[in-house]
Order: sequence, then structure tokens, then C-alpha cells
Amino acid sequence: MSTSLAAALAALELGHLEPAAEELSGMAPPPTEALEQTVTAIWSDLFTTMTNTSIERDIEDLGWSLVNLFHRAAAKKHGLVDRLTDDIRLLLADQDGSEISTNDLEEKIDLAKKVEESAGSFEVMRDVAAAHYMRETGRSWVPSSGNRISLGVTAAIVDGNAFLRARRERRLEANTARGTPVVFAGGRLTFANDADLKTFADNLLATLNKVRAHVGDMYLVHGGDMKGIERLAASWAEQKGIQQVRFGLDRKLGDRAGFRRNEQMLSLNPRFVIAFQGNGVTERLVIEAKARNIRVVDRRGPLGAPPASLKAEGRQRSR
Repeated sequence: MSTSLAAALAALELGHLEPAAEELSGMAPPPTEALEQTVTAIWSDLFTTMTNTSIERDIEDLGWSLVNLFHRAAAKKHGLVDRLTDDIRLLLADQDGSEISTNDLEEKIDLAKKVEESAGSFEVMRDVAAAHYMRETGRSWVPSSGNRISLGVTAAIVDGNAFLRARRERRLEANTARGTPVVFAGGRLTFANDADLKTFADNLLATLNKVRAHVGDMYLVHGGDMKGIERLAASWAEQKGIQQVRFGLDRKLGDRAGFRRNEQMLSLNPRFVIAFQGNGVTERLVIEAKARNIRVVDRRGPLGAPPASLKAEGRQRSR
């Protein structure tokens, strides 16, 4: 295959397309307020139409997909910025001081800045849609994989494995979690009635607020299970503007996946491990945390109460 034909075929792939610098020259991104109003209008019109109809049950899935639409658009722009950054490094290495090479470098830098501004616009739209999603469903919006970060925004949901790689490479960027880690763990629970659910939720939120009062710069580390009680903790963190690092299960490890995730979370040397009722993996997390002298906030009693307080209450009743 000739070089020119290979280049032509490569150009047909969407991931390799990039706008010319002159196409974006002088163009500014839409105002943030306009983006927020537009997304709010889209959300309101769409879900008002669906409410009280036969497709109302699809609101949650559609809402997640709408947020994901903006998320993927931003991720695509960030991928382009990464490629442009590589090009800029090469141009810097090949600089010979000529006017042509200098112009090429300046155009590439300007293009990278413009594309990054575009990514920021899509992130604004995603975060506004994510806020509507949380109000509509009570759940924090989490991407199916990877990070949820925003330029200039404190709160983030960072992929745990990517975060560990960044720590090893000693290149924590502005949007990765900084501060003191606090691990949260718990399983998928069911409750006999709404009163029990409310009591549990109150205990969970009170525990998180109490820990935050002790650790003002905390970021929350969890498994990202949006069908269990971790979704309550994730929603609390998002409402408080607290960054999150989530460690998903590596399904290739089979039964070892949960224990491997425990190792990864504890490798961050958290200040606290907050443990609610869960399975054997949660029990092992508590045991290993205590073995490492990490303080455990144990809320594995019924309805999120401390087991020790329940034992004391039982002793008093038996007298």
C-alpha cells in the first residue's frame, strides 16, 4: 500500500479528523450560562413529555444516556488534545528557529487550546445534565468506565486504576483527586419498610458528615456500585463537591476481583475506612484495614448503626 493511500485511509477514521486552525481562529466557546440554559430546556421538555406516559419507566435509562452523550463528546475532544500535545512535543524537538517551523508550532498550540475550550463546553453540558439526572433519580451519574472530570471543577469521579498509574508516574494532574483518602464500602441492602430505609439513610449521611468534619480535605474512595448503597455515598459526595475515586471490579479475576479491589483501595493508605453491611469482601476489607492500623468506622449493625452500640443496648435489656 502506498504511503499516500495509507494516509488517505487513515484520514477517513473519525478519530484522526481535526479542524484546521484557521477554522477556529477568533471563535469563542458558547457562554456557560447559555449552555446551562440550553441543557436545562432540553431536559425539561423531554422528561415533561415522558412523565405519566407508557414510557415513563425509561426516564432513568434515557437520562443516563443523555448525560453520556455530552460525556463522550468531551472525551473525544480530550483525545484530540492528547494527539495534538504529542504533535507539539515533536515540533518543539524539531525546532530550527525558522519562521515556518515557528508558525507551525504556534498554530498547533492555538488549535489545542481551542479544542480544549470545546471539551470544557461539553463538560459544562454534561455536568448540568448530570445534576438534573441526580435530582430526577436520586443517583449520582457515573460513566460506565473511565473518569468523570471537569476542567476548573473541584468535584470529580476518577477511575481508580488510572489514579494509581498517575501516582506511580508522579504526575497528578489538576483534575485528579488530591487530599486525604477515605474508603467507603457496603453492599446491596433491602429494607422491610420505608421507615427502616429512612433510618438507614440518615445514619449513612450522618456518618459521612461526621467523617468529613474530621477530614476536611477528604476524597471518597469506593467501588462505584450504583445499584447498592455506594450510590448514596456517591450522591452525597457530589452534592458536597467532594472528589471521588472509584475502583471497579476486574471481572477477569473472577472470585478474586473483590479482594484485589480491597488491596487497591487500601494501597492509598486511607485515613478512615467506613464499613456498612456487605458480603465477605467487605468483612475482609475491615480485617485488613485493622491489620494496617487504619481506623475503621464500623456501621455494620442493623440500619447502619455501630455494632458496639447494639451490643451494649442488648446487655442493658438483658439485665
